[in-house]
Amino acid sequence: MRLHGVLFFPVTPFGADGALDEAVLAEHLRAGLAHGPGGVFVACGTGEFPSLSPAEHDRAVRTAVRVAGGAVPVVGGAGGPPGAALDQARGAAAAGADGLLLMPPYLAQGPRHGLRAYVEAVARAAGIPVIVYQRGGVVLDPDTAVELARVPGVAGLKDGVGDIDRMARIVRAVRREIGPDFTFFNGLPTAELTQPAYRAIGVDLYSSAAFGFVPEVAAAYQRAQHDDPELAERLLAEFYTPLVELRSRVPGYAVSLVKAGVRLRGLDAGAVRPPLAEPAPEHLDELARLVETGLALVGAGS
Repeated sequence: MRLHGVLFFPVTPFGADGALDEAVLAEHLRAGLAHGPGGVFVACGTGEFPSLSPAEHDRAVRTAVRVAGGAVPVVGGAGGPPGAALDQARGAAAAGADGLLLMPPYLAQGPRHGLRAYVEAVARAAGIPVIVYQRGGVVLDPDTAVELARVPGVAGLKDGVGDIDRMARIVRAVRREIGPDFTFFNGLPTAELTQPAYRAIGVDLYSSAAFGFVPEVAAAYQRAQHDDPELAERLLAEFYTPLVELRSRVPGYAVSLVKAGVRLRGLDAGAVRPPLAEPAPEHLDELARLVETGLALVGAGS
């Protein structure tokens, strides 16, 4: 499974009755795919993974696989309690997903060999490449990262911690012991803001929550990093930095602002599920202004 460019993390749309809306999800996916992401990560963090039932998780992954049609890799989310993670892993593989993003187990922290056993079990059940998500209770040291990278089926590490010193040492250790093909990517919320630091330690891939509602801006920023440093800096200063400041005001805004942004762009993706909460009216107004600013910077209409 080869990933490149911007990684697209779609939201999971819910209808007026609160149920998963597969038709709107398909429309959301098609809109994003038109802007050339390097991979689709469905039913993951931005897709409200913890709130999905097993049946909804399966339907979301199947919808993404169908819509992508093999054009880009589709990665499904899995994690939490071992039983649930194993079912999600098997389900994603049966649905035709190309890989799995393994979230940390919730409310359970064990020793290093316990984490390895958890990862091994999910990788064995999936039978497709697994990317381990470092965040929350899973914070790796270089030796543990190398140990997990040696687990058959483990192909990558997504970092949601943001400790650059730690990540630099992990990248060096894994590259030295495993080789250059192991995948790393920056998975912090609004990863574009921190991507210059990650790129400096050899991590070029990153997830983009912004791609979910302003794919024009996210794709333009990805190109501008190499081709137009002045535009890249303006986008960081005038769009991404204010977006991060807005996101940081309320817990859960890393997801609920994205879903609100999808609605602002004209696709009714519904509300977020509790315990997430909808943005306050004044924050929606601020988000709308940021969307207009970002689109104007890249010469795209609203």
